Amino acid sequence: MTRWGWRICGTALVAAMALVWPGVAGATTPASKATGGNSVHAQSPFPVLYSPLAAGPEVLTNPTGAPAGANNWSCKPSSSHPDPVVLVHGLGATMAENWATISPLLVDNGYCVFALTYGLDPGEVYIGGLQAMETSSRQLATLVDQVLRRTGASKVDLVGHSEGTVMPQYYLKFLGGAAKVNRYVAITPLYQGTTLDGVGTLLTPFETLYPSYSAPFEAAMASLCGSCQEFLQGSPFLQHLYADGHYAVPGIDYTTIMTRYDELVTPYTSGELHAPNATNIVVQDQCPLDFSEHATMAFDPVVAQDTLNALDPGLAQPVPCTLVLPGIGAPGFR
Repeated sequence: MTRWGWRICGTALVAAMALVWPGVAGATTPASKATGGNSVHAQSPFPVLYSPLAAGPEVLTNPTGAPAGANNWSCKPSSSHPDPVVLVHGLGATMAENWATISPLLVDNGYCVFALTYGLDPGEVYIGGLQAMETSSRQLATLVDQVLRRTGASKVDLVGHSEGTVMPQYYLKFLGGAAKVNRYVAITPLYQGTTLDGVGTLLTPFETLYPSYSAPFEAAMASLCGSCQEFLQGSPFLQHLYADGHYAVPGIDYTTIMTRYDELVTPYTSGELHAPNATNIVVQDQCPLDFSEHATMAFDPVVAQDTLNALDPGLAQPVPCTLVLPGIGAPGFR
């Protein structure tokens, strides 16, 4: 009942790095807009999966499907939740794979939810986010414009995971997105890039010692994963992205949600934003029983409540503290 896929992240020094990513169930049937409270315990027709192991095989049989409750184009935002929510998955994932928890939870709580799978190479349906983030951000821009046009809303809220916390920054800064986004919830963000536990820091000496090899090797790696080198701390992409001195785009409310056990975002504090319009959360500060690593954060009930609270601070509720295990999540959470 469980699909485990390899999420590939190439760098200029290594051919790839892999993270076991559990598959999760998706849904393609349009859903009626649900109502409920601002709570991870909201009742609804959409099951909320707090464990990647609880997911079924639909990603394999329907890899282009939407997560449960998402992409209901007849949904009209309510006065309580006037901003539709757009979900932006991480590297190597798809929308269905990444959002089996957050998508149905938001719909259960009365939100209009939309998602996309971006950055797919030609002929690929299972591994998203591989194209350069400049390319993927244009796909996000197209979806946001479509959501605003179809729902009649003036702005959207973004919820992103991993690459989905960096790529939208390009959209906000260079593609006019700042005027169309109200709130931005970032799960395992890496605004300042990642060292990949030190691998990324070896690139400069490699290029210095072997200048004749570095350019073709980087070109080969970029052809496999256009976004991977862009994540590395100090990359030209990140330097361009933050050349204006702003990690947090003014006028947007940021909430960044981090885990101390993040094995891909190193250091995990790359997700911190020091700005008046940003709130930083480390899940272990809220719940010492939470052992989520990078991938499991998308299925974490602690993160789920933090997301609800960030999207509607006026209805914020206490964050539940329950045992969350890496790769397993909180399967008994109800």
